[in-house]
Amino acid sequence: MNNSTESALWIFLHSRLLGRQRIRAMAIILVVCLWGVCAVDYAKPGVFDRAGNIKFQDFLQFPISARLIANGHSDQLYDDGVLAREIRATVGRDTSVYLQYFYGPQVALPFIPLASLPFLTQAAIWVALSLLMYFVCIYLIWKRCPMLRPYRVLVALCALAYPPLFHFFMRGQLSVVVLVCFTAAYLAFLSQREFLAGITLGFLAFKPQFLVAIPLILLLAQAWKTLAGVVISAATQLGVTELYFGRDVMQAYLAKLLHSASHPASTELTFSPIQMHSLESFWELLIPWRPGVWALYLLTSFAAIGIAAAIWKSSTHLPLRYSALILAAVLVNPHIYIYDLLALAPAFLLLIDWSLDNPHHPAKPALDVLLYLAFLLPLFGPIAYWTHLQVSVIVFAAMLWTLRRLQISKTTMPV
Repeated sequence: MNNSTESALWIFLHSRLLGRQRIRAMAIILVVCLWGVCAVDYAKPGVFDRAGNIKFQDFLQFPISARLIANGHSDQLYDDGVLAREIRATVGRDTSVYLQYFYGPQVALPFIPLASLPFLTQAAIWVALSLLMYFVCIYLIWKRCPMLRPYRVLVALCALAYPPLFHFFMRGQLSVVVLVCFTAAYLAFLSQREFLAGITLGFLAFKPQFLVAIPLILLLAQAWKTLAGVVISAATQLGVTELYFGRDVMQAYLAKLLHSASHPASTELTFSPIQMHSLESFWELLIPWRPGVWALYLLTSFAAIGIAAAIWKSSTHLPLRYSALILAAVLVNPHIYIYDLLALAPAFLLLIDWSLDNPHHPAKPALDVLLYLAFLLPLFGPIAYWTHLQVSVIVFAAMLWTLRRLQISKTTMPV
């Protein structure tokens, strides 16, 4: 496909898919459908919803772990049998729910003050606080996007319609903390405080899979201050945790992580790959041969890291560079479910703002269409069960490549 044909295709898709009224209508439909389902499902009294699932199911592990720590049983944090027993005690009956605690022991500490409250009360407090943090992050990024300021209502509507937010709420997950880290880091970069930005990114060590790509990108881009901040922050978090909990607990945690990484089939549910949106799950769905999956995952991950490093090292505007960093962190993350795609929210806002500020740029139609698809496609991830193709990952990769083309076109423009 030559450049003129490719441009014509993007322009055609842009005219068919986008427009303020279409986006508003899509957002309203998503809000009504997603949150309407949530309201109906969770309106049933008790711990179980109308489908028989535990409300805020993933949140179970945090108050249970906090209670174990408070009772002096930190050594049982990574005992699957203890977790299963405590789940049954919490919900009041036998259940087929299978959870494993993959977080560091420090993650449960903030939930200790809530340990005496009923489970649903704890979950309600957490999701309410999480929604507040989510919308504060959206607001802070939006305030720094001058072209988006006239669209505050539409931005708020799309933020509420974002499918990962719905899944994050329903599961009671911790993904909003990842969003807080990425938002705080961007604000630090805007203030030209590279070391502080690295410190905030280093807090992602509580979900270490988000730190697979970022240090390598910063290393290749020779961003030494930021890299030093990441390393010091992550190492401090892990070091203080070991001092507090002891070496045995940390070794149990690391053993759990390593076992999950080397034997994913033994620690993940059957349908996990169709709920994930990374390069690793993309190849796992496509190729039924584990050595081939790992080879292609490593190859494409190195490519994503190299592209993001080249963009980061360039003189491209910070919003584009930072969006590339987030996209690469998501793509290379080997264990990223839909609710963790909250991390992409800053990239959406920053790239849409750039697009509005560059209405005549030849890359605008392609970028706009990719942003539209990246917003919607994670909702349809389960279709990959039949197609064996997680299209969202292709779109994320295409967005990263588009940013690389923007960076190249900027550096080759005549002065």
